[in-house]
Amino acid sequence: MVNHKKALEFLWKGTCNVIVKVEKTNPINKRTEFEEETLHSNQSCKLSFESITSANEVDNVASISQGTKLFIGNEYLIPAGSKITVTQNGKTTDYERSGEPAIYTNHQEVPLELFKGWA
Repeated sequence: MVNHKKALEFLWKGTCNVIVKVEKTNPINKRTEFEEETLHSNQSCKLSFESITSANEVDNVASISQGTKLFIGNEYLIPAGSKITVTQNGKTTDYERSGEPAIYTNHQEVPLELFKGWA
């Protein structure tokens, strides 16, 4: 029997870390502070890019934007608002999860946007 998941992951050449902000109580001043915590690290993944062209009806000017999608195993929970650091093709970039993932039998596709900072 063919393991479809392993075959799919063989094509993924990137790795990613999923980082969330968690509440911690400062033991000295007893205030609630937020710290980054790595939820998943060095997970095999793949970034996919799509150019989206649209024309504005008023100005008839075409604008181009880029859609970014993360392909990763469906066993990983990636909460809304996560920071996702992806290294692929020798380049490391920070993204944020911008939408609900599409969950498939062997993987999930997570729409991403460039990370602009914690809210």
